[in-house]
Amino acid sequence: MAQSPPYAAIPYQSIEVNYQNAAGGVKLAGTLTVPRGGGRFPAALLITGSGPEDRDETILGHKPFRVIADYLSRRGVAVLRVDDRGVGGSSGDAMKATLEDQAGDVLAGIDFLTRRADIDSKHIGVIGHSEGGIIAAVAASRSSSISFVVMLAGTGVPGIQVLRLQEDIILHAAGVDASAIARNRAAADMMVDVIQSDPDNQAALAKIRSRLEEMRSPMPDAAIQAQIAMMRAPETESMLAYDPSESLRKLKMPVLALIGSKDVQAPPQQNLPAIAAALKAGGNMDFTVMELPGLNHLFQKCVQCTVAEYANLQESFSPEALAVIGDWVSRHTR
Repeated sequence: MAQSPPYAAIPYQSIEVNYQNAAGGVKLAGTLTVPRGGGRFPAALLITGSGPEDRDETILGHKPFRVIADYLSRRGVAVLRVDDRGVGGSSGDAMKATLEDQAGDVLAGIDFLTRRADIDSKHIGVIGHSEGGIIAAVAASRSSSISFVVMLAGTGVPGIQVLRLQEDIILHAAGVDASAIARNRAAADMMVDVIQSDPDNQAALAKIRSRLEEMRSPMPDAAIQAQIAMMRAPETESMLAYDPSESLRKLKMPVLALIGSKDVQAPPQQNLPAIAAALKAGGNMDFTVMELPGLNHLFQKCVQCTVAEYANLQESFSPEALAVIGDWVSRHTR
């Protein structure tokens, strides 16, 4: 199902690498694709979205990061893609890592790239997908070694705002009627408020169960407990509370932000204007924000454009989106 790079006459070498994030106490493992022919090449480090993911960002049979790495390295850009903490060859636990921790992992990767003789240390950037776009901005705001940032379906408003609109749009795309969406919104907001205000899991469970019964929206205890555990995870807690504009206002290097017009997880109408406003407010003189027609959160051409459709689409990553990324990176790494 997923697209695979054509391996005949591959114009780059794939190198298995690992390095330490000493401050975070973890070893990180990944694949570095370097164009053949010698010399020093510009480079990009790819940053995965939320949850534990491998270096290819494997999602429902698709491997978008392998596709991106293949495409860019064929265009003369070295690409480092890395297993998240606790996945593949990397140590640690992704679900216990905050945005700050993950930004530290990115900076360790940037340091690794700057020390390589085959990498042009003046042209090293980051490309983050979904939550990885936020992490890219956080890392870039703290490093003079990052020369460009690409946000793919990244967000520009606090995570809790994204979550609320995301749930409504996903349900609407699935054909749920407006009254049911409103009931779901009321129940979801109540659950978030209880979980954030009551640190005791059992007390929170009892409150949520009681209030859901009052709202005539019962839910099994196991589902409530899963929601509590997910929202208590350090990664989720930090993402929901963080306002990406804090980092975006600090970015002075070139920034490209892309979101598909059919993205139901990072809605373009909510996030692209916020990203542009934050970059402009910070005085960034070289940024581009683009809504790409007909693409979903994974940058696939979609038909129904629901989350459930991701696995059924043959395309792993839009060639048009790849071209936009490749052309922009080439212009900014000459």
